[in-house]
Amino acid sequence: MTSLPIALIQTRTPADQRASLAELEPLVRRAAAEGAKFILTPEGSNVLEQRRERREAVIVDQDHDAAVLGLRRLAAELGVWILIGSAIVASGHAGDARAANRSLLIDGTGKLVAAYDKMHVFDVSLADGEVYRESATVRPGDRAVVAETPWGGLGLTICYDVRFPYLHRALAQAGAVMISVPAAFTVPTGEAHWETLLRARAIETGAFVLAPAQGGTHEDGRKTWGRSVVIDPWGRVIAKLDHDEPGVLHATLDLDAVTQARASIPALTHDRAFAAPTPVAAP
Repeated sequence: MTSLPIALIQTRTPADQRASLAELEPLVRRAAAEGAKFILTPEGSNVLEQRRERREAVIVDQDHDAAVLGLRRLAAELGVWILIGSAIVASGHAGDARAANRSLLIDGTGKLVAAYDKMHVFDVSLADGEVYRESATVRPGDRAVVAETPWGGLGLTICYDVRFPYLHRALAQAGAVMISVPAAFTVPTGEAHWETLLRARAIETGAFVLAPAQGGTHEDGRKTWGRSVVIDPWGRVIAKLDHDEPGVLHATLDLDAVTQARASIPALTHDRAFAAPTPVAAP
């Protein structure tokens, strides 16, 4: 059996990178001390600030971000792999002032080994009056990523990406045995859809789904759902936090379960070409 002890960090990120690192560091140290070899943090682990002027004032590129640099140092010191679920950093695209919402995978020496920019940005008006226009401040990515790890392929996604099954299928078909879904889900959508969507993506891909989350009321007033969760390739919840407070969630992945699930239902090998349907008029 190939087993991997992991830990998901659930946090409530402040609106400043140094403060965010101060919140994350003791949780990461605790996770490593308790045996985790791979530690994952949520979306927006370096800064969560939706007030545009304040956000633009603090965002820097990833090579100068205090939280990113601090987590790289921790990975090297502790000898663990860390996935920064995402950091909000300067995108580096000339002529586009929007930031990147970027997953960063760090190996046990502190080296950055993979990066993924969130492709599907969250633009929505909710029934409770909340309005989100992520596209106004985040430049979407255009490249799916499966990263190599000592334990197999890791497919990288971020939050709203979970609603797009074709992305997860492509990751699994490209070799992902684990798929990360770091998130800062809203409370209404989290309560209604969070666990259901994650279980569906695990079942469809026959992969482990690792979903570290933000939780609680943040400095900018937003409220996030929490409930970090680990789901196995058969769609079973194997570890879960039932709250939105900061904490550490441990799980041990039996990676042989991926092969077993995909052998039982080999849907990833059964794609068929088809003609697209003719659009019909909306009622």
